[in-house]
Amino acid sequence: QVSVAESGGGSVQAGGSLSLSCAASGFSSERFCMAWFRQVPGKEREGIANIDNVGSVQYKDSVKGRFALSRDNAKSFLRMTRLRSEDSGLYYCAAGPGFCTWRRDAFPYWGQGTQVTVSS
Repeated sequence: QVSVAESGGGSVQAGGSLSLSCAASGFSSERFCMAWFRQVPGKEREGIANIDNVGSVQYKDSVKGRFALSRDNAKSFLRMTRLRSEDSGLYYCAAGPGFCTWRRDAFPYWGQGTQVTVSS
């Protein structure tokens, strides 16, 4: 049985940094994508970063140059720096088989989400 769980998050002032971690378990191989999605009230959940099993990373323009995603087997680590108020939201870790994509329906496994609040 596959499970995904996030940790980290919290509150920080604008310009500060936070780190999120994700642990996936139950996959039969390491050939799966790990991704981070963000959701703010009134908007759809959107992907912000993903990483495949060989370490190739994609970022959305809104976080490029400020967020860094890394992976160690079935764990991923999102380092968020120079945070802005618009980065506030509920952050979800997701995992799905095969190649990375921004499509939410490609990820059958989701964590519960962790809140990030950036105050200006």
